[in-house]
Amino acid sequence: MNMPSNFKEIGLISALLTRLTELDYQQATPIQAQAIPIILAGRDLIAGANTGSGKTASFALPILQQIHAETPLSNKKTAANNVSALVLVPTRELAMQIADSIRSYALHLDGSIKTVAVFGGASVNTQMLALRGGTDVLVATPGRLLDLISKNAIHLNHVKTLVLDEADRMLSLGFTDELSALLALLPAKKQTLLFSATFPNKVQVLTQELLNNPVEIQLQSADASTLVQRVFTVNKGQKTALLAHLIKQHQWRQVLIFVNAKKNCHHLAKKLAKRGINADVFHGDITQGARNRALEAFKAGKIDVLIATDIAARGLDIEKLPVVINFNLPRSPLDYMHRIGRSGRAGEVGLALSLIDYEDYHHFKIIEKKNKIRLEREQVAGFEADEVIDSDVLAANKPMAKPEGSGKKKRKKML
Repeated sequence: MNMPSNFKEIGLISALLTRLTELDYQQATPIQAQAIPIILAGRDLIAGANTGSGKTASFALPILQQIHAETPLSNKKTAANNVSALVLVPTRELAMQIADSIRSYALHLDGSIKTVAVFGGASVNTQMLALRGGTDVLVATPGRLLDLISKNAIHLNHVKTLVLDEADRMLSLGFTDELSALLALLPAKKQTLLFSATFPNKVQVLTQELLNNPVEIQLQSADASTLVQRVFTVNKGQKTALLAHLIKQHQWRQVLIFVNAKKNCHHLAKKLAKRGINADVFHGDITQGARNRALEAFKAGKIDVLIATDIAARGLDIEKLPVVINFNLPRSPLDYMHRIGRSGRAGEVGLALSLIDYEDYHHFKIIEKKNKIRLEREQVAGFEADEVIDSDVLAANKPMAKPEGSGKKKRKKML
């Protein structure tokens, strides 16, 4: 059975349809086409979908429609610092992004729906003022929400819809206890929507405990037609030189580079600066204001390169981001998919490139195995890896013919 791709066929009201037309949403993505009717019908939902698949709209639009239909009642219940729809997310960037999207979608709903985002790293007093009188939609990180509840700034006993977005990331970041505390404060009768790119055991346990006869949608596999994944092998001491070469050769003007430590962000930025490449950093130790400025400058094209830790692997939505590069591999194989999901979003063509040296070979095999992918190892002319590879590496890479008089394996070069 073919799913409808027209938003009107899905059942959205005219005010939302008008806004989607203004935003140039020409047709629903697969996750939107499947999820919106389910949510409008009041069912619980488990959805597996990559970031960039349009999942924010898939829950935001039906929630807005449901609240709009109950606006007279909504105005009464928010007076007691209550909330109607709660969206829990793992990072402050994702909280701000989702709240901005919801406000945008609600533009033609006559200002009847109030949306607030709360997260750490910002003034708690300012957020308490924003919550005065309650809110219709609250987008929150777990820790800050608990702080606000302890100060009686908000109550959860009237929540009708709960959304857990990036559920796997929340659990991997250690929010298990916070989630348990929040769930205990929510009413037993509510609609619950869980979105996750991956489904480790902790997420599976959560779905069993929390959801009531849910509908399941699984769309989390990577779309190879829009996102190209490549792997270049290189000597450890030449990674930075290769990175600079690629940026200049291809004249990339918007590159998101992932490293695995905060100090590595600054170290790599300085090295690239010496090679004439303008880069900024994005990690958890810089202030929220500095993070916002770096992100806005990157989006506006004022800087060519943004170097980030895995804090940027979730929640950053950069339209038409052409290139993501793994300078260091993520420690968790699951984070590999979250990183590369920053590019190739919403059907746009993207490139996800990993630079690996000899010490990375084994870990990249694990990443491939966990994510059920297999990528050919390539090399760039002038930056060929020259270490002798061992039998374990050969088992994961197609053996090349041995040239006469050489004890090393001949490797394929990238033209």
